[in-house]
Amino acid sequence: MPTHYEDLIVWQKSMTIAKKVYLLTKKLPEDERFGMISQMRRASVSIPSNIAEGHARSSSKKDFKHFLMIARGSSAELDTQLKICLMVNLIHQDDYSDVSNLIEEVSKMLYSLIQKISSST
Repeated sequence: MPTHYEDLIVWQKSMTIAKKVYLLTKKLPEDERFGMISQMRRASVSIPSNIAEGHARSSSKKDFKHFLMIARGSSAELDTQLKICLMVNLIHQDDYSDVSNLIEEVSKMLYSLIQKISSST
């Protein structure tokens, strides 16, 4: 396990998700500022934030696993919000696919890391 959370590939990729979501939500209508934009930004920021917090609280593997599970939940929340945006034509398929594919990759990485931690405790 890397000594710093910034060395984790899953954290790096989740930071890319947050960046992409911020750029994507800039394209959404102004009337979504307190709705979908706010929700999507919070969910996207939650993913790397929970990875970092869990890693920094290296007091126990159980704590880290808990934060990884929260990050994974935030990734599912964000993907759902993106699907809703796609359904109501707030975003285009290309934008959805770009971010959704990255979310799927990060979610799988989080799952693998959770399993690794679970088997070593």
